[in-house]
Amino acid sequence: SENRRDRRERRQMFEGRTGFLTGNLVLDLSILAWFLAQLIKTVANLVVNRNLDLKRMVGSGDMPSSHSSFICAATASIGQIYGWQAPLFSLAAVVALVVMYDACNVRRAAGEQAKVLNYVMAHWKEMPEELKPKKKLNEHLGHTLPQVLMGALLGTAIGITGPMIW
Repeated sequence: SENRRDRRERRQMFEGRTGFLTGNLVLDLSILAWFLAQLIKTVANLVVNRNLDLKRMVGSGDMPSSHSSFICAATASIGQIYGWQAPLFSLAAVVALVVMYDACNVRRAAGEQAKVLNYVMAHWKEMPEELKPKKKLNEHLGHTLPQVLMGALLGTAIGITGPMIW
């Protein structure tokens, strides 16, 4: 059928292309998208707060979502290489939606709860010493919808253009 011929031609177009880092192009483009998202966060923090905080290179939260960038780069590059009708693309798209939903809802709620718990812990005078945490809970866990969407756009752009470049 025509659909099979299109998939065969698409695979042949990208055949023999290996990644530039690990030898796996899909993984390499995903890592690149994650790295660029983290770099954007670090530079934005430097510009806004006039503080170079290298922990932003591995930290979660803020704009853009590196989780969304990572999974969307994988999903888009799978679609670009193996075809948009391929079952592998469908699986990647479903996983991408779960990751982005989690970032925007579940992890964000955990970050909001951490803020409340940190406040309670700091202001509860009668709390026994053994229950007091050694450090504050991480409040930068999840993302807002715009942060997730920007991460998704970054990753999708890398995933679609990357196979044509490398």
